[in-house]
Formats: sequence, C-alpha cells, structure tokens
Amino acid sequence: MSVTELVQTAQFLVDTAGNKKAVVLDYAIWEGLLTLLEDLEDAEEIRRLRAAGEEAVPWEQAKAELRSEGIDVWGISHSLRHRR
Repeated sequence: MSVTELVQTAQFLVDTAGNKKAVVLDYAIWEGLLTLLEDLEDAEEIRRLRAAGEEAVPWEQAKAELRSEGIDVWGISHSLRHRR
C-alpha cells in the first residue's frame, strides 16, 4: 500500500472550532506506515554507506560470517523484523 493510500484512511479529531488536532489510524494502517518509514530509513542508510564507499555484503554472506563467529543470526533476523 502506498503512503497516499495509507494517509487517505486517516480520521481526524477536531476541536470545537473545527481545527484538526489529532489523527486516528486503523492499527493495521499504522503498522504499514511504520514499515514504509523503516524501508525509507533503510534505503537512506544504504545510500549513505555507498556514498562513503562502504562495501555492501549480501545478507546470506553476512549471516554466514556472523554464524562463523558464534553469533545467533536467527535472533538478529527476528529482532529486526519485530522491532516495533
């Protein structure tokens, strides 16, 4: 779902003068919006690292390297997917 589609589902709480004061979103829409924002943040981090000349490592390779160092990769993957 696009940001535009997500935002179109918003409901507003207004004061007695009709001024918008708060936004109400369905929780599933909130989750989708958070996912889009996290993806945008991740993409910006990738751009920043590439501009700095950092080497990109495929996730499968990174997991193999971490496992070889005794790091619990499942725990990392799980926490990244459920960081909300």
